[in-house]
Amino acid sequence: MPEGHSVRRLARQFGDVFGGRRLSVSSPQGRFSAGAALLDGHTLLAADAHGKHLFLHFDNALVLHVHLGLYGAWSFGGDSTFAGSSSIGAPRRVGERETFAEGSDDGGGPGSDGDGAYAGPPAPVGAVRVRLSSSNGWADLRGATTCEAITLAETDVVRARLGPDPLVNRRGDAGRFAANLQSRKAPVAALLMDQKIIAGVGNVYRAEVLFRRRLDPWLPGNNLQDGEARKLWRDVVSVMNDGVADGRIITTTPRYWTGNGRAAKPAAEAAAMKSGTFPARDNAHFVYKRDGLPCRVCGTTVLAAELVGRKLYWCPYCQQS
Repeated sequence: MPEGHSVRRLARQFGDVFGGRRLSVSSPQGRFSAGAALLDGHTLLAADAHGKHLFLHFDNALVLHVHLGLYGAWSFGGDSTFAGSSSIGAPRRVGERETFAEGSDDGGGPGSDGDGAYAGPPAPVGAVRVRLSSSNGWADLRGATTCEAITLAETDVVRARLGPDPLVNRRGDAGRFAANLQSRKAPVAALLMDQKIIAGVGNVYRAEVLFRRRLDPWLPGNNLQDGEARKLWRDVVSVMNDGVADGRIITTTPRYWTGNGRAAKPAAEAAAMKSGTFPARDNAHFVYKRDGLPCRVCGTTVLAAELVGRKLYWCPYCQQS
């Protein structure tokens, strides 16, 4: 399931390529025909996100509300001016790196003719729930958990049931997050996946921020001190904003990246940070999907266990109560 930084990037992409444009909205699959009819021919005014929820605002005071869930994905195409990413969502690509439509200089991207001129959207492939198209490009949605046309008031209801979004980080959100954690007896690792506690955190971020803060994932939320809860919030804010900027989740620093079996030396670390060079997938995380491997910090074997339907990863030495 795409985490909050990917949905934030989606909102930005929609604003960039469709903002202020009159859109054709259809449902090739047929499951969203009624909603598509309400939005068809209207102008996209803005796109924003809260946690894993995407909201596309149209000029008739209706909103396309999408939650990708585990299997949803957007695909994009268009002419040389259409800077939409080729795919965001499931199936995930290695490293979550987002790529962009090709320009006309090399023949154009999906939907272009052989000379790079935009020839309109291609025929839908698969079960396309909704298609948005303008004069210069298109976006197809498949497999989403939620796809609905709702009012502004209904949008407010959706937002109200969600916890604070680290990528919004309004005044008071750190305290609200701390209070949410401290009001529950469930393990903190379970609470981080509860979108009513904090919006946008998924399985990767929960494992990584708990390791970075050296917190026992099984610690009950009501046993977490207020100061530590606020530090946890700040770390989530930091790594998720990095995810928006980088287009992928990187929670390690270059000193933990390996090359030819060795940790990066200080000079290599400085060069990597300066150049923006990113690590290979195997070096991007401290514990996520590293069960059975040695902890990058202490060498203890990383463990994994099921929690709230997803696999949790942690170091039993570094993350003791």
